[in-house]
Amino acid sequence: MPNNLHTLPEDWIEEVVNLAAECMVVVDRDGIILYINQAYCEFLNVTEANAAGRPVQEVIENSRMQIVAKTGKAEVASIHPINGSEMVANRYPLFVKGELVGAVGTVMFRNPEEWLDYSRRLQPLLEELKYYKTKFEKELYSKYHFGDLIGESPKFTAAKRLAERVSDSHSAVLLLGASGTGKELFAHSIHQASKRNHAPFMRVNCGSIPEHLFESEIFGYEEGSFTGAKKGGKKGKFELASGGTIFLDEIGDLPLQMQTKLLRVLQEKEIERIGGRAPVPLDVRVIAATHRNLEEMVRNGQFREDLYYRLNVIKIDIPSLKERIDDLGPLAAMLLKKLEDKFHRPKIQMPEETLSLLRKHSWPGNIRELENVLERAVNVMEGTVIYPEYLPLYLQEGKRQSSSEDPHSESWELFGRKPEPLKETMQKAEKKAIIDALAICGGNKKEAAAVLGIGKTSLYEKCRLYELSGKELFYK
Repeated sequence: MPNNLHTLPEDWIEEVVNLAAECMVVVDRDGIILYINQAYCEFLNVTEANAAGRPVQEVIENSRMQIVAKTGKAEVASIHPINGSEMVANRYPLFVKGELVGAVGTVMFRNPEEWLDYSRRLQPLLEELKYYKTKFEKELYSKYHFGDLIGESPKFTAAKRLAERVSDSHSAVLLLGASGTGKELFAHSIHQASKRNHAPFMRVNCGSIPEHLFESEIFGYEEGSFTGAKKGGKKGKFELASGGTIFLDEIGDLPLQMQTKLLRVLQEKEIERIGGRAPVPLDVRVIAATHRNLEEMVRNGQFREDLYYRLNVIKIDIPSLKERIDDLGPLAAMLLKKLEDKFHRPKIQMPEETLSLLRKHSWPGNIRELENVLERAVNVMEGTVIYPEYLPLYLQEGKRQSSSEDPHSESWELFGRKPEPLKETMQKAEKKAIIDALAICGGNKKEAAAVLGIGKTSLYEKCRLYELSGKELFYK
């Protein structure tokens, strides 16, 4: 490539140098200043005419330019004390046609204030980079081990023991259980206990990736394979999990077309990127999980039978919280410990009265629901004890409905009956008043609303609530 520098006017070249480096000095092999730009002269409080032709150490305090010009060894980002301050300087040997002819020096920061200003602008970028790096690393590696799986009930112990036994196998694992039972924790623990624990643990939620993006996300793509494909292509989840484990969560939500492609990967142990010309061999263990009944989906044609048997080599059924209610106490203690750290509230206690109330609930949301209930309680509680009144109302209902826990049960027997809750009493009174008004007005709801002193719309809503019909009531 031809050098066009000679076509630039001399004053242009000088201006380019001033713009490219705020402070610059050039010396020959003997350390004599050949050139010093205006910015450096202003910083040193000298004139260019006074500085040129003099030894650099006479003009620049503590200079090492003459040393670099002799040794040919660069000094990059060097702290240079000058004018009562410290600046950051770069010094480079200058070679022309392979011969050391001198050195060139530039100043990056003329004082600590410039460095601090630069640092302040750079710091947010470094923090953002660190955040995404940490997030990426967390996503690639397992966070839990079998010690995090709490419980002693027979069904749970059997599931945990089976998972521990098969951890070091290469066979596929299928985790079955309702939402919130801890299937992902089992997957993490299996990977962590295997010989693959040094390699990535890649998580994929099959229900959250749009179908049109699934193939590119899972299998990757080559550069230029479609509009918008980034330069260099992209590795898919399977490639990123190479040597480790891929966790396919909610596998029951995978579309049929993608099931076919996944089956081929499991059979051939290789993938083909979109736009790729050659298959990529894989060494990845597959752990799948779902809350759905895959056998029923197979019978209904919603899930491929051959894929089901590929995934169902080792099946682990994880019991719901309702099936292991005796584990609720230890689980609550473990979750409260996490919440103590999260909310900086040490020594949270839960009395037996509260635990007893929790054990009566059916827990359709399983451990996830329990965690949410406890987090709510920690947010609204006063002090360090979670009393029943800090629980959601739907859990407190169990306490009110239990006659064995009612301190006034003997009084109700003497009285002859137990009073109904105020809400039910008011609803019955309201319903009776509406029935009477409709009967008096011959089923005319507009007139009945006027008699009751409420709006017509309000009356219609209450009639729907109590399943009332004005005409039927009148003619009955």
